[in-house]
Amino acid sequence: MKTKFIITIFLSFLLSTFAHARDQIRIVGSSTVYPFTTVVGEAFGKSTDFKTPVIESTGTGGGFKLFCKGIGSKYPDFNNASRAIKKSEIEKCKNNGITIIEIKIGYDGIVFANSKSTSQVKFTRKEIYLALAKVILINGKLVKNPHKKWSDINSFLPNTKIEVLGPPPTSGTRDAFVELVMESGAKTFPELKSLRKTDKKKFKAISHGIREDGAYIEAGENDNLIIQKIGANPNAFGIFGFSFLDSNMDKIQGSIIEGVEPNFETIADGSYKVSRPLFMYAKNEHIKSVHGMKQFIQFYTSNIMMGNEGVLADKGLIPLPIREYKALIAKLN
Repeated sequence: MKTKFIITIFLSFLLSTFAHARDQIRIVGSSTVYPFTTVVGEAFGKSTDFKTPVIESTGTGGGFKLFCKGIGSKYPDFNNASRAIKKSEIEKCKNNGITIIEIKIGYDGIVFANSKSTSQVKFTRKEIYLALAKVILINGKLVKNPHKKWSDINSFLPNTKIEVLGPPPTSGTRDAFVELVMESGAKTFPELKSLRKTDKKKFKAISHGIREDGAYIEAGENDNLIIQKIGANPNAFGIFGFSFLDSNMDKIQGSIIEGVEPNFETIADGSYKVSRPLFMYAKNEHIKSVHGMKQFIQFYTSNIMMGNEGVLADKGLIPLPIREYKALIAKLN
């Protein structure tokens, strides 16, 4: 009881000293959500009396580390996220006196893209798993991935070296990719599908493990860099959010996965299976203290920004279905 009282007093002290300590919003997090939040932030700064927010692309996981560290002017107010917050991150925030507001901003597809100077390729998730997994199942045994070329996996695939540029482990895009593509590919093997039921931890280690022999190249939290590199190398593929494909259609193309091409319609209707929701997380304890934070949430979630005909849809964000959007607005009001 005494400990709880001391913590309460300490948090009250932090909040009182933080009051009006910062008049500019600070946002960290996902490189995928970064372009959308930047568009909103710039419009917010131009059309209101508030300053344009400071926005950093740190990756989803890196952003949560900063976001959940504490309350006060040196800690961020929002975290952009290309996946939902994990239980461990919720606990870290809670332990530091932080309560959060989850704002789902829309949907995005993860694309497996290459240069337009070469052919568009059709893949299954099993084939991508067999190309990128650290260990794979051959004749009932787990072995180090032996595949050097795409054609080693399927003779109909390109007879070129497997070379894929993608995000690091701190990225929400990486988290979603291993869940939506690598796990799905692993589950096509009956032995691994059974393992998932009996030993989830081992299954996760096998299905999420990405090879480290040069076939997969971590390109940091800079999706534009990946686009530049695959644009210059016709044999390379890149992994990133659909919005980056949408804004670079003159240079790159999305691969067809499970018979479906990534575009606005197929992601919106769910037929493109490699898609995920995007989020922004706000820190409740900062709303009364950071100038313009409440107004920024209202501005971001406005129909002008997030609606079907909104600014963000024009930038490649797949809007929330009307029912979800109405539920979000009701939750925030």
